[in-house]
Amino acid sequence: MYRPKFLRIALLAAIAAAIAVPARAQIYTWRDEQGNLVLSDTKQAAHAELHTFAVPEAPAVRTTRPVVVEERDRAAQFDGLIVQHAQTNGVRAELVRAVMQVESAFNQYARSPKGALGLMQLMPATIRQFGVRNPFNPAENIRAGVAYLRQLLDRYGNDEQLALAAYNAGPGAVDKHGTTVPPYKETRNYVSKIGKIAGKPEPVAGTKLYRTVDIVDGREIVKYTDKKPD
Repeated sequence: MYRPKFLRIALLAAIAAAIAVPARAQIYTWRDEQGNLVLSDTKQAAHAELHTFAVPEAPAVRTTRPVVVEERDRAAQFDGLIVQHAQTNGVRAELVRAVMQVESAFNQYARSPKGALGLMQLMPATIRQFGVRNPFNPAENIRAGVAYLRQLLDRYGNDEQLALAAYNAGPGAVDKHGTTVPPYKETRNYVSKIGKIAGKPEPVAGTKLYRTVDIVDGREIVKYTDKKPD
């Protein structure tokens, strides 16, 4: 895609600042074998075999030094979607935010070796179940991830620890171990870490959630509200 010259210069300047190169360093650019734009403070020949790093929010750009981006800045851009889908599904926004932080560190292009994709690391089965067309699209990824989290909360009686364990290891693993957090180090660390970030839910006296189901394009859309349906 063509970029006006001043936009290309601005992009290079922003990334150069992010990778913290010396103030008077020359920035060199070239294309790697995959066609990605590579930025470096050293000429290509000197780094022919050097590992490169992805640039957040710029999937076609790589650098020869890690790009330092404040996690809170990455998180802030998704806050509106987090709150929106958390309210729609009756899930704590703090819980959604914590899951996203642990799953992808708010990197919308994150991929895991197991095939999980995007901000909430959706597995292929979840992507299919919730009709996600582009798992790297924040709106689609968060919509499906929160809806799946709600589904797990329903399955385990609103027990956040069990829902998180199932999100990490799968419902089968939770059920196999007597509806408890499986004795897997990774899963227990996952549940503990998210719990520390999200905190405990605050019970609200007299609050009751109602579950409604809308049919859109032949697909069930589940919503939760504190207002009794007509």
